[in-house]
Amino acid sequence: MNSEKIEIFDTTLRDGEQVPGCKLNTEQKLIIAEKLDELGVDIIEAGFPISSPGDFESVSEISKLVRNAKVCGLTRANKKDIDAAAEALRYAKRPRIHTGIGTSDSHIKYKFNSTRENIIERAAEAVRYAKSYVEDVEFYAEDAGRTDNEYLARVCEAVIKAGATVLNIPDTTGYCLPEEYGQKIKYLRENVKGIEKAVLSCHCHNDLGLATANSISGAINGARQIECTINGLGERAGNTALEEVVMILKQHKDLNLYTDVNSRMLNEMSAMVSDLMGMSVQPNKAIVGANAFAHSSGIHQDGVIKNRETYEIIDPAEVGVNESSIILTARSGRSALAYRFKHIGFDVTKNELDYLYQEFLKIADLKKEVGNDDLALIMDVCSRKIG
Repeated sequence: MNSEKIEIFDTTLRDGEQVPGCKLNTEQKLIIAEKLDELGVDIIEAGFPISSPGDFESVSEISKLVRNAKVCGLTRANKKDIDAAAEALRYAKRPRIHTGIGTSDSHIKYKFNSTRENIIERAAEAVRYAKSYVEDVEFYAEDAGRTDNEYLARVCEAVIKAGATVLNIPDTTGYCLPEEYGQKIKYLRENVKGIEKAVLSCHCHNDLGLATANSISGAINGARQIECTINGLGERAGNTALEEVVMILKQHKDLNLYTDVNSRMLNEMSAMVSDLMGMSVQPNKAIVGANAFAHSSGIHQDGVIKNRETYEIIDPAEVGVNESSIILTARSGRSALAYRFKHIGFDVTKNELDYLYQEFLKIADLKKEVGNDDLALIMDVCSRKIG
């Protein structure tokens, strides 16, 4: 079976920047956008142009800068928003307008005080208007995760007729279970007339910790675009993490899905975004966390030292990390201690190691982590005692 490409739609500069305290200026956005283009993402959602003069300027400047990726601007389903996006994207080599409206009964009733039929009309009208500016128009059905599938299919049919090239099916509140979200994508593939004219896209939030799982389930069931952010940044609990999606598809080759992202840049990209946004990456974060390739348990350390693949399914180099880390703690064993001594230039015999290990445990019980300075001190003390 031939592999199919999953397009990576990066929204770090739009949805990711909505995290409190993560506001970026235009210069910072340009730095990230240029790196995202180098990383190999297919679409960069540069911002929400009508939201502020600063965001308009950022989208405009990113449009001038980006060479390979499509540049996308977000709008609501109204002409003023779309006019602003079109103007901001004027210099983009491959512009996309991303417009849409809420489709769940909750949004229709409480947010818009409207009806299902009226929402369909507004959705189609917005897409037609955006289409008058650009060929590539993405439509988002906000809160699609809680939208009745039959009605959602009607909305999708209407916007495809109006010219939509991409259908974004957001799990806006992060409510769906992976099987449920996957079945929603499958239902749309099988029941929307004209679906072959558009790409289905996953945009999942992480309120229940399921964003990545839902996105992968969507891709398995026919979606060919995943919307994500570096480090999983985004509203509330965040969005689907780009680095997780990329490495899941790379590791599970049986899915016959791939991306064009250069995975060896992931660690560098993560650190850059973390630094510019002032948002630390949790140490146990998958793929890019400081502990992602760190081992402190003696059993794990012994296995990794003998053969890395015993406890690591990813070669650290694949994501831009130099090597696995053997962290010395009170749970570490003799093999890890010998490994670290050798790493700093000391080859020890088995008898020496037995003695050194007892001294090591005395320090390890007092500290969270034993460092190279501690090891040098242990070696010095033991050398004098043995000597």
